Amino acid sequence: MFSNAGWHRVVEAILSSRRLIPRRKFLRLAIEDIFAYGDKVAELWKISGTPQDHLWDIAPSNRPTYVRGILHMTLFRLFRLITGAAFLISPEGILSPAHAQDMFRLAYGGYSETAAPMWAGIERGFFKKYGIEASMIQVRTGALSVATLVSKEVEAIWVAQSTILSTVAGGVKLSCIAGPINKIPRNLVVRKEIKTIDDLRGRIVGVQSIGGGLWLQTMIILEHLGVDPDKFGLKIRVIGDDPVIAQALMTGNIDAAAMTYGLSEAPLKAGFRSLADAAELKVPYQGPEICVLKEALTNRADFFLRLTKGLAEASAFILDSSNKAEVVRVLQKNLRLSKSEESEASYKVLRLMTSLEMAPNPAAFKTVQRIVARVNPKIAQVDLDQIIDDSFVRALETSGFMGELRKK
Repeated sequence: MFSNAGWHRVVEAILSSRRLIPRRKFLRLAIEDIFAYGDKVAELWKISGTPQDHLWDIAPSNRPTYVRGILHMTLFRLFRLITGAAFLISPEGILSPAHAQDMFRLAYGGYSETAAPMWAGIERGFFKKYGIEASMIQVRTGALSVATLVSKEVEAIWVAQSTILSTVAGGVKLSCIAGPINKIPRNLVVRKEIKTIDDLRGRIVGVQSIGGGLWLQTMIILEHLGVDPDKFGLKIRVIGDDPVIAQALMTGNIDAAAMTYGLSEAPLKAGFRSLADAAELKVPYQGPEICVLKEALTNRADFFLRLTKGLAEASAFILDSSNKAEVVRVLQKNLRLSKSEESEASYKVLRLMTSLEMAPNPAAFKTVQRIVARVNPKIAQVDLDQIIDDSFVRALETSGFMGELRKK
């Protein structure tokens, strides 16, 4: 592809030729993003500066101002413009249309190993192998991920099934196509004086948000232990993300929390207890999945099949123990792990919960639907068949692609 400087020269020249950007020393052109869809390219540009004379219909004000716009054309048109003006070519040269990469952005919330299959797919080049330039945008919660999808800031989201169902119940049409996480790698950690399940009555349980991924995992664990939050009089309190919850437990602000193995270590060493290891529970579960607006699947079957292939290969890469060093580096980079014991624990968690059984799991969706309907009755009316799209994983199974990955 072009370097950033190369794209800058392309867009500047085109805008100038169309008299959209005057030659002014006080102006600065920035290319904020580049999108590719099929045979079309769009560049989001921004011109900013402090006008010292008339700029379009803006009078000189000596105050900072800016204008944004989108330059849209076909790849063929762009190629002709570039090849017709040699000074536009970047030092890296031109990417031929046959090797063009489809841009793909995915939003995700949370901060844990559940995003590792996507990280590995991006950083180890599995998506690029199938012509996809993928990137991930981290936001605070699953709800914010949905907001970026609905506003078309991203092409897909990587969210928990509880968020998916809440979104669909609110009128947004989603399709979920694949997710390689099928276990909950968390301990239900409680204060020292809580020795039995019955001792949980009236206690405070910390979560990140009501209806989010951590809340869902906590509810699944409690349900499997026979704990009805209402009958037990549990107080579900929104605390923050995992590190904040861990601190709240240690300082006595909450009594229990479903914590990652890594964050569980400090309280367990301090005498806190684990009432359950959720990974050992025999419950249908599926973690974050790739979900898109249903309309986006129309006429893009080939793209999403390639995307699913990249995710499958990334998951197989994680499961292959000979790749441990590379997988650990991915985790260290994205989770900012500095200690070797933290990296080792994180790797074990990832291997434990990753699977090549990637098709959306109807049984898991039904469990989630039953639990989330307690706080949002509308979710009970959601038609799961309208959400689950296993056609891409099924196609890979039928072709033998998944079978070959399992042999590795």
